[in-house]
Amino acid sequence: MQQNLNSHTRMVLDEERLEAAKQSLDQGAVTPEMTQWRDDIVKLLNDALATEIVCVLRYKRHYFTATGLESPAIAEEFLVHANEEQAHADKIAKRIVQLGGEPDLNPDTLTQRSHADYSPDSDLRSMIRANLIAERVAIEAYSQMIELIGDKDPSSRRLIEHILEQEQEHADELSDWMKHAT
Repeated sequence: MQQNLNSHTRMVLDEERLEAAKQSLDQGAVTPEMTQWRDDIVKLLNDALATEIVCVLRYKRHYFTATGLESPAIAEEFLVHANEEQAHADKIAKRIVQLGGEPDLNPDTLTQRSHADYSPDSDLRSMIRANLIAERVAIEAYSQMIELIGDKDPSSRRLIEHILEQEQEHADELSDWMKHAT
């Protein structure tokens, strides 16, 4: 928006969009302006949901199977991460429902739709590495989702931004553990 020094453009709401929001009440939170993007956003969110669930399962496996001198402390952190990933999944599923979609929790397709891999690794260093790779993949996926969603759905974008922040914290922790794990 260009402005000269002597005048500026006023910020005003679009009355036509406000009137359109009064229609199609069966759509809940989905306003007409957003309808054109809803299916794409629900697909992105369902793939993110699959990723989070696969991450929960991987972290849980690593929590229960981690062994070695350093394993008790790291295993506990795997459990913390698993719980945080589950909270992400729950928030994503809730947002999908708000958008009028259905969370896709089909176990037969989770790993195909997930951006991250499941890892049955059994040594501690390999577990940390697999989780770090998955976190980095999630960071990239969420960063791309934020770009794609842009201003089309501010609520979904903010949700993904919050999850991205936690995934970055997970990656930093895992990177530190990689430096110290034997």
